[in-house]
Amino acid sequence: MRTPQEDHEDHEQVLQLAGELRIFVGKLRRRLREEAHLGDVSMSQASVLSRLERDGPATASSLARAEGMRPQSMAATVQALTDAQMVTGSPDPLDGRQTLLTLTESCRAWIAASRAAREDWLARTIETRLTPAEVTELDNAVALLKRLAE
Repeated sequence: MRTPQEDHEDHEQVLQLAGELRIFVGKLRRRLREEAHLGDVSMSQASVLSRLERDGPATASSLARAEGMRPQSMAATVQALTDAQMVTGSPDPLDGRQTLLTLTESCRAWIAASRAAREDWLARTIETRLTPAEVTELDNAVALLKRLAE
């Protein structure tokens, strides 16, 4: 039978692990962002592009709700993406007063290249910094992280 002290020590260990994982994930995200070569694309613009790629065409108002932004802020984001020829708008077939935003083909190609650059960097880093046994360990850890994210 476990003592309250053992339970407390286990909880403290998990809290420490959670803090270290949060810091590590933040550093990894920042590094992957650097490898993405986003150029002049802001993080909010990149988030909108990612959402359009993942979820498909959307209106500016639905994007604002999904991103937790004010409609005015989303309008500015969408205008910048339109000016950069990354998104295009067309009338919503269900409600002609609305505009459906979609990614341009050149934007899709840019996203694919950006994703490939990040994955290439990560693969090279794994290959050069980890032993084969550590790669197996990392593979097991990724399975655990997937469970945490679900």
